[in-house]
Amino acid sequence: MARAEPWRLDADNYPVSMVIQSRFQDLDSLGHINNVAMSGIFETARVHFHRIFGRHPADQGVRWMVAAVDLKYIEEAHFPYDLVVCSGIGHIGNSSWTIVSAAFQQGSCVATCDTVMVMKGPKGKNVIDGQMRVIMEQNSAYPNLPSAVPSDA
Repeated sequence: MARAEPWRLDADNYPVSMVIQSRFQDLDSLGHINNVAMSGIFETARVHFHRIFGRHPADQGVRWMVAAVDLKYIEEAHFPYDLVVCSGIGHIGNSSWTIVSAAFQQGSCVATCDTVMVMKGPKGKNVIDGQMRVIMEQNSAYPNLPSAVPSDA
Protein backbone atom coordinates (compact mmCIF):
# COMPACT_ATOMS: atom_id res chain seq x y z
CA MET A 1 0.00 0.00 0.00
CA ALA A 2 1.06 3.59 -0.55
CA ARG A 3 2.32 5.89 2.18
CA ALA A 4 1.01 9.37 2.73
CA GLU A 5 2.60 12.36 4.41
CA PRO A 6 1.74 12.10 8.14
CA TRP A 7 -0.39 15.27 8.17
CA ARG A 8 -2.65 13.72 5.48
CA LEU A 9 -3.75 10.98 7.90
CA ASP A 10 -5.57 13.35 10.28
CA ALA A 11 -9.12 14.38 9.33
CA ASP A 12 -8.79 17.56 11.41
CA ASN A 13 -6.31 18.94 8.86
CA TYR A 14 -9.03 19.42 6.24
CA PRO A 15 -11.68 22.18 6.44
CA VAL A 16 -14.51 20.40 4.59
CA SER A 17 -15.87 16.89 5.02
CA MET A 18 -18.77 14.81 3.80
CA VAL A 19 -20.04 11.34 4.59
CA ILE A 20 -20.46 8.94 1.68
CA GLN A 21 -22.10 5.55 2.18
CA SER A 22 -20.25 2.55 0.85
CA ARG A 23 -22.32 0.31 -1.40
CA PHE A 24 -22.37 -3.45 -1.81
CA GLN A 25 -21.96 -2.97 -5.57
CA ASP A 26 -18.60 -1.24 -4.88
CA LEU A 27 -16.98 -4.47 -3.68
CA ASP A 28 -14.42 -6.37 -5.69
CA SER A 29 -13.84 -10.14 -5.64
CA LEU A 30 -11.58 -9.75 -2.58
CA GLY A 31 -14.37 -8.18 -0.53
CA HIS A 32 -13.12 -4.61 -0.30
CA ILE A 33 -14.17 -1.42 -2.08
CA ASN A 34 -12.61 -1.52 -5.53
CA ASN A 35 -10.32 1.13 -7.00
CA VAL A 36 -12.82 2.46 -9.53
CA ALA A 37 -15.47 2.91 -6.82
CA MET A 38 -12.97 4.77 -4.62
CA SER A 39 -12.26 7.11 -7.53
CA GLY A 40 -15.99 7.82 -7.82
CA ILE A 41 -16.21 8.49 -4.08
CA PHE A 42 -13.48 11.13 -4.37
CA GLU A 43 -15.20 12.60 -7.45
CA THR A 44 -18.44 13.03 -5.48
CA ALA A 45 -16.54 14.73 -2.66
CA ARG A 46 -14.71 17.03 -5.13
CA VAL A 47 -17.99 18.21 -6.67
CA HIS A 48 -19.38 18.80 -3.17
CA PHE A 49 -16.22 20.70 -2.18
CA HIS A 50 -16.53 23.05 -5.17
CA ARG A 51 -19.89 24.24 -3.84
CA ILE A 52 -17.97 26.35 -1.27
CA PHE A 53 -17.25 28.80 -4.11
CA GLY A 54 -20.93 29.73 -4.10
CA ARG A 55 -21.26 29.93 -7.86
CA HIS A 56 -21.25 27.70 -10.86
CA PRO A 57 -18.38 28.09 -13.34
CA ALA A 58 -20.87 28.57 -16.19
CA ASP A 59 -22.08 31.73 -14.41
CA GLN A 60 -18.58 33.13 -15.00
CA GLY A 61 -18.36 31.94 -18.60
CA VAL A 62 -15.62 29.44 -17.72
CA ARG A 63 -15.15 25.71 -17.22
CA TRP A 64 -13.35 23.95 -14.37
CA MET A 65 -11.55 20.94 -15.80
CA VAL A 66 -9.68 18.10 -14.13
CA ALA A 67 -6.06 18.15 -15.33
CA ALA A 68 -4.63 15.38 -13.12
CA VAL A 69 -5.63 12.96 -10.38
CA ASP A 70 -3.23 11.22 -8.00
CA LEU A 71 -5.01 8.60 -5.89
CA LYS A 72 -3.13 6.61 -3.25
CA TYR A 73 -4.60 3.58 -1.52
CA ILE A 74 -3.41 3.51 2.11
CA GLU A 75 -5.57 0.71 3.58
CA GLU A 76 -8.41 -1.49 2.39
CA ALA A 77 -11.89 0.02 2.64
CA HIS A 78 -14.89 -2.19 3.39
CA PHE A 79 -18.66 -2.34 3.06
CA PRO A 80 -20.93 -1.50 4.95
CA TYR A 81 -18.94 1.21 6.72
CA ASP A 82 -19.39 4.87 5.71
CA LEU A 83 -16.48 6.85 4.31
CA VAL A 84 -15.78 10.38 5.47
CA VAL A 85 -14.00 12.30 2.73
CA CYS A 86 -12.18 15.38 3.98
CA SER A 87 -10.91 18.03 1.56
CA GLY A 88 -9.07 21.32 1.35
CA ILE A 89 -7.02 23.40 -1.04
CA GLY A 90 -3.41 22.31 -1.30
CA HIS A 91 -2.11 24.75 -3.92
CA ILE A 92 -3.33 27.82 -5.78
CA GLY A 93 -1.79 28.87 -9.08
CA ASN A 94 -2.78 31.54 -11.62
CA SER A 95 -5.43 29.45 -13.36
CA SER A 96 -5.20 26.16 -11.48
CA TRP A 97 -5.64 24.79 -7.99
CA THR A 98 -5.13 21.46 -6.28
CA ILE A 99 -7.72 19.88 -4.02
CA VAL A 100 -6.19 17.53 -1.47
CA SER A 101 -8.56 14.95 -0.04
CA ALA A 102 -8.44 11.94 2.22
CA ALA A 103 -11.02 9.21 2.80
CA PHE A 104 -11.45 7.88 6.33
CA GLN A 105 -13.28 4.78 7.42
CA GLN A 106 -13.82 3.98 11.10
CA GLY A 107 -11.30 6.70 11.98
CA SER A 108 -8.46 5.47 9.76
CA CYS A 109 -7.28 7.00 6.49
CA VAL A 110 -7.86 4.51 3.68
CA ALA A 111 -6.92 6.65 0.66
CA THR A 112 -5.76 10.09 -0.42
CA CYS A 113 -6.51 11.94 -3.63
CA ASP A 114 -4.94 15.07 -5.11
CA THR A 115 -6.84 16.63 -7.99
CA VAL A 116 -5.41 19.44 -10.12
CA MET A 117 -8.14 21.67 -11.54
CA VAL A 118 -7.72 24.21 -14.34
CA MET A 119 -10.01 27.12 -15.15
CA LYS A 120 -10.59 27.59 -18.87
CA GLY A 121 -12.43 30.37 -20.66
CA PRO A 122 -13.39 30.83 -24.31
CA LYS A 123 -9.81 31.89 -25.12
CA GLY A 124 -7.92 29.33 -23.04
CA LYS A 125 -6.71 29.52 -19.46
CA ASN A 126 -8.57 31.94 -17.21
CA VAL A 127 -7.00 33.60 -14.16
CA ILE A 128 -8.54 32.85 -10.77
CA ASP A 129 -10.29 36.03 -9.61
CA GLY A 130 -9.70 37.66 -6.23
CA GLN A 131 -13.00 36.54 -4.67
CA MET A 132 -12.41 32.91 -5.57
CA ARG A 133 -8.77 33.09 -4.42
CA VAL A 134 -9.88 34.35 -0.97
CA ILE A 135 -12.35 31.48 -0.62
CA MET A 136 -9.64 29.01 -1.62
CA GLU A 137 -7.19 30.46 0.90
CA GLN A 138 -9.84 30.26 3.64
CA ASN A 139 -10.33 26.57 2.83
CA SER A 140 -6.70 25.49 2.65
CA ALA A 141 -5.68 22.17 4.10
CA TYR A 142 -2.98 21.95 6.72
CA PRO A 143 -0.18 22.81 6.44
CA ASN A 144 -1.68 26.19 5.57
CA LEU A 145 -0.89 27.67 2.21
CA PRO A 146 1.79 30.34 2.21
CA SER A 147 0.66 33.74 0.96
CA ALA A 148 -0.29 32.86 -2.58
CA VAL A 149 2.49 33.54 -5.01
CA PRO A 150 0.74 32.90 -8.32
CA SER A 151 2.26 30.04 -10.28
CA ASP A 152 0.71 27.38 -12.44
CA ALA A 153 0.56 23.75 -11.40
